[in-house]
Amino acid sequence: MPVEREDERKAYLADAGWGAAKVAPIPGDASTRSYARLDLNGRKAILMDQPQHAETPVATANATPEERRALGYNAIARLAGADVERFAATAEYLRGHGYSAPEIFHVDGKAGFAVIEDLGNDLYHDVMAAGSDELPLYKVAVEALANLHLQAAPKMLPRDKALHAYDETALLAEVELFPEWFFPVGLGRKATPEDIEEHKQLWRAALLPVMDKPAVFVHRDYHSQNLLWLPDRKGVARVGMIDFQDGLAGSAAYDLMSLLEDARRDVSPEILEAGTRHYIDTARAIGLPVDEEAFRAEMALLSGQRKAKVLGIFARLYKRDGKPRYLTLLPRVWGYMNRGLEHPALRDLKTWYDRNVPMEARGEPRVAA
Repeated sequence: MPVEREDERKAYLADAGWGAAKVAPIPGDASTRSYARLDLNGRKAILMDQPQHAETPVATANATPEERRALGYNAIARLAGADVERFAATAEYLRGHGYSAPEIFHVDGKAGFAVIEDLGNDLYHDVMAAGSDELPLYKVAVEALANLHLQAAPKMLPRDKALHAYDETALLAEVELFPEWFFPVGLGRKATPEDIEEHKQLWRAALLPVMDKPAVFVHRDYHSQNLLWLPDRKGVARVGMIDFQDGLAGSAAYDLMSLLEDARRDVSPEILEAGTRHYIDTARAIGLPVDEEAFRAEMALLSGQRKAKVLGIFARLYKRDGKPRYLTLLPRVWGYMNRGLEHPALRDLKTWYDRNVPMEARGEPRVAA
């Protein structure tokens, strides 16, 4: 950590009443944010540190697509950027509906620091890796989503933060990461302008059915490394939620697909089907009407969209950011993508992917050390 940022951190912790706390960094490498555990005479918390100039700017709620493009990727894709206040606002929204998001003890949006509740170490990913039965854990996480979807997406979050729409501009910006970053890493060549434009227009057409659905709050990264198992709590509060600052208003299918096709762990087709079935049954039992055929098609579309984004991001993390471990995750993501491309809703896109990305390129790329 630069000396200047270290001094800012010390000043912030003193102002927040945690100046005498022991500070233990938490490892992480896919974000400009960093975290540390705080221990103040047995009182525990997490320090969130988001340097304010480490991200490109974000857009206002009413910015046009052209204005967003001028600001850069964060604005186009509607990411939170360096806005720790948005994390705090989203946490307060979720807590207000009975979910186990971290309590916000103190936040300084200008400095880019927050002290938040420590929900522990029991990430879903780790609990399942240690041998816990997967299906009960997935079912509780699914129930949390269904209950969250009882509420329409709010226009505003606490702290006067608008909840932006997961709109066409954001969805297409994400899939454009695939030809931009995967082609050089996975295929050893740049995508042509024709490749890029055809890919974009096929996704634009495919995603049309998603655009007119009633919007719910979308966590956007609802998966095993952003969920914690809290068995001492009750009901949906047993699922601790973190890393939701990029949340948007969008499709009810998105987070369910993110959970059940996890880029960071293998999820079997049986768990995918059981989790999907449990969501549909739970939603109907609590009064949410679900057209099963349409919902499954929506899941397939958003699965393909997210996998295209993730393949691009993981290739970028390798090529731009020098993080080769993300290459080892690509075969799993391709496995989900290959399965999803078989859905009729993605027929035209399957043709594009089959023409441009041979099966032998859908594994871990062979790249120079």
